[in-house]
Amino acid sequence: MNKAIIISGNLAQDHEFIYPYYRLLEADFELDVCLLEGKAVKGILGTTLPPNKSQVVKKIEEINVDDYKVLVLPGGVKAMEKVRQEKKIIDFIADFNKKKKIIACICSGAQLLISAKVVKNRKIAGYYSMKDDLINAGAIYTDQPAVIDENIITTAHYKDMGPWMREVLKKL
Repeated sequence: MNKAIIISGNLAQDHEFIYPYYRLLEADFELDVCLLEGKAVKGILGTTLPPNKSQVVKKIEEINVDDYKVLVLPGGVKAMEKVRQEKKIIDFIADFNKKKKIIACICSGAQLLISAKVVKNRKIAGYYSMKDDLINAGAIYTDQPAVIDENIITTAHYKDMGPWMREVLKKL
């Protein structure tokens, strides 16, 4: 069975968490959720994340890169500012990339890609306010609905979640 994981934290962008969550379930993925806090949190708009109350939330110490085919990094700048400070999460992302597994990243989730040092010489979309950060980290900033650079598939805004997740699922 295909297995995916979403990594995020408190005050994630609700849409950017929920849409890929259900798209992966619809595509028959077994789905894990790892949150910085190790328990359900609130999105920036007030939605409980994960949206399925029976979903078990894992801590970073409980997950292994080899168990997953897809990693989803939702945005939410307030969440990302905290999540990117957790070295174990950043190391997980770097290892995921090293093994060329699919990383689906949206909006300010690009901060995690920068911290994991996986953007150099890669085409990456991120929220427009992060354009300079991405460029300064060596990325080739591209604002398209679905930007594919090898194993990393990014989009800058939740208005493009359809094309973004279509490309993620097509890549599999």
